[in-house]
Amino acid sequence: MKDILERASRIRLLIFDVDGVLTDGSLFLGDDGQEYKAFNSRDGHGIKMLLKHGVTVAIITGRTSKVVEHRMANLGITHIYQGKLEKLPAFEELITELGVSAEQTAYVGDDVVDLPVMRKVGLAIAVQDAHPMVVRHSHWQTPAAGGRGAARDVCEMLMEAHGVLEQELDRYL
Repeated sequence: MKDILERASRIRLLIFDVDGVLTDGSLFLGDDGQEYKAFNSRDGHGIKMLLKHGVTVAIITGRTSKVVEHRMANLGITHIYQGKLEKLPAFEELITELGVSAEQTAYVGDDVVDLPVMRKVGLAIAVQDAHPMVVRHSHWQTPAAGGRGAARDVCEMLMEAHGVLEQELDRYL
């Protein structure tokens, strides 16, 4: 874990996939074609806490959904890349725009489409229920499953590595 915290201490940009990471991967479709997703509120609070400590959070997802746009706006995430079946070009555009290196970036994924980015970043993270190949190519695996607290695990681990977790949690005592 010491190696993971050392890697995490260098992270300035955290990128999440959406389906299977910020959600459990289920897709709910209405008769009208409207897409619905369930997000974990504790994951959201973890993201909000992390954002206060200087780590930029972004989304790169293969699907396009208004609900993702609304949820990310609610969380204060402004770097949203939707409809990116090939995630690597979006990743390269994002790090160039933000002036961060791949080494200063963490990516959280769950499926093989996430591997091209995960293999480039300084901290590749697989959710607990990720595809075995994703787990094999990750530096760390979350204790919780996608959509079930995995994002909170990541945010708290990064805050710990940056030396601000205890301070952040103490605010609630």
